[in-house]
Amino acid sequence: MSIKQIAVCTDFSDNAEKAFGTALEIAGQYKAKLVVLHVMPPIVNPVYSDFDSVVMTGPEKSIILELEERMEQEYGARIGESVHYELTVLDGHVSTSIIKFLEENSIDLVVLGSFGLSGMGLVIFGSVAKRVSHKAPCSVMIVRERE
Repeated sequence: MSIKQIAVCTDFSDNAEKAFGTALEIAGQYKAKLVVLHVMPPIVNPVYSDFDSVVMTGPEKSIILELEERMEQEYGARIGESVHYELTVLDGHVSTSIIKFLEENSIDLVVLGSFGLSGMGLVIFGSVAKRVSHKAPCSVMIVRERE
């Protein structure tokens, strides 16, 4: 198996942290490029109109900049010069955006934590790891901590 590009998905949770550590180690072993990917879900802004509908609005640029800075502090600063890397922030439906990114960027391996959200968030949004593992165009590694 040839691994030239690895993507690791983060939502800044403990599980995403474990996935990052694993992806960084694999990137070092294979001398692969590491893409740290965060997808910000759409901001839902309830605007009541004649239709009593919910209007989806795009993210503010300042939020994206804050996320990019956070990624640089939490991940970029720890990667160092031994691994070529890229930090990417997208907005949209999380699993759909991840899958589209994997396709468009010829990623060879994607690494995710077993879950990020818990409780009601997991029930409402479902498992991103499950969706990505079923639809990804590349190999998928799901990292989980032993209990």
